[in-house]
Amino acid sequence: MAPRKRYSVLRDPVHGDIYLTHEELALLDTREMQRLRGVKQLGTAYLVFPGALHTRFDHSIGSLHMAARMIESVNLSAELDPAGSTGISEEEARVIRAAALVHDITHIPFGHSIEDQDGIFGRHDRPERFQKLLGEGTEVGRVLREQGLSEDVLAVLGANPGRRIPPCWSQIVGGTIASDILDYLARDAYFTGLRLSVDPRVTSYFKIDRFTGNLFLDLAKHDLLREDILSEIVRLLEARYYFSERVYYHHAKVSAGALLARAVETAMAAGAVKEADFQDQDDHSVLDLLERSMEGRDKSARERVRALVRRFRLRQLYKRACVFPRYDNEEAQERLVNRFFAPGGAVARAEVEARIGDLVRFSTGRTVDVIVYCPAKKMQLKEARMHVRWPGMKEVRPLSEFAPKIPRLADLERSYRDLWKFYVFADTTEPRLLEEVQKAALAEFGGLSNAYRV
Repeated sequence: MAPRKRYSVLRDPVHGDIYLTHEELALLDTREMQRLRGVKQLGTAYLVFPGALHTRFDHSIGSLHMAARMIESVNLSAELDPAGSTGISEEEARVIRAAALVHDITHIPFGHSIEDQDGIFGRHDRPERFQKLLGEGTEVGRVLREQGLSEDVLAVLGANPGRRIPPCWSQIVGGTIASDILDYLARDAYFTGLRLSVDPRVTSYFKIDRFTGNLFLDLAKHDLLREDILSEIVRLLEARYYFSERVYYHHAKVSAGALLARAVETAMAAGAVKEADFQDQDDHSVLDLLERSMEGRDKSARERVRALVRRFRLRQLYKRACVFPRYDNEEAQERLVNRFFAPGGAVARAEVEARIGDLVRFSTGRTVDVIVYCPAKKMQLKEARMHVRWPGMKEVRPLSEFAPKIPRLADLERSYRDLWKFYVFADTTEPRLLEEVQKAALAEFGGLSNAYRV
């Protein structure tokens, strides 16, 4: 009998050939992983960038590939520098690759719009979500247990604190510069058509510290700073910032996400849906769920949910009436987030939206629906937590500790914070009505500086 092939090859548009073991193919074939074929990686961004139709499924396979590349790199470094670094065994690689493959399994459709930006649900990567989806009662959980990987994979994903693992396992999968970001930056660039690239050689700089088990980048050579490596790290973080500015927080993407978030919020307030209902949905089925769940519910709420979903399907997005950026309203940011994003924010938003709508109706005789949008304070900012070896230092330390010596890093962190914007959207394209909404909103938010002119 011929021996079973150890790998099967898959052709990826971004990375080329990707090799998967039969165990990894068994994970991909589970119901929970196949669901990710229907969850777009960039959520509502396809309404702005029509090519951005790639999925969490694609990204999961790409993340495994980049994890494999990183493992190859650290093992080569260990051969060249056995005194200062160590490698990853074949069995360890098996765990890390599986964790990279399933790391996005807890994502719900349009999750960043509903979680990170509107705060309706908790974050997708909470330990309890991983424990549920990778535990008993799921196909993927059963396969992981049969492969003997369940406990270690949960530990890599931060969902099994009792299991001690080397820190590099988690850092390869989800650190500041890890298989996750190395895939999605390349993939998002490819499918949005943006000419932003990251040198794939960055993976060749990784090592694992023999004493602490931390993944790190060696910035020292003959006690001098390896400026070429440092520049590549900063360039990668800059690429992530540019994507955040141009794609992740594009105002039309934000508006589309706000439509969906408000539909979910309204349906939840009516008792029609709960967070658990979204776990097994994809982008298409979740829209049907929202419409179907409102059968027999309060007429006003039912009509609003269906109107919001219909507008989303037809890309009839609400327009900006006011934009209050952090850089002009820094002192007010904390107050706005505490009022509109924290628990109870839905009630505060609804009250303000109603008051603005009433003022517009009194002044114009027209009914306009208003959405107040307040993202989390940090949004998706990731500090530079990756470890480095700095010239003159024996131990490896987080790169963020050297920020005072790297002006571009400090500039990036400040620029990320300034991406935060508080919006007032309205369901009209008429300039006169938008001006009335703006006037009413400025009266409501007295003292805030509006950067948008209708």
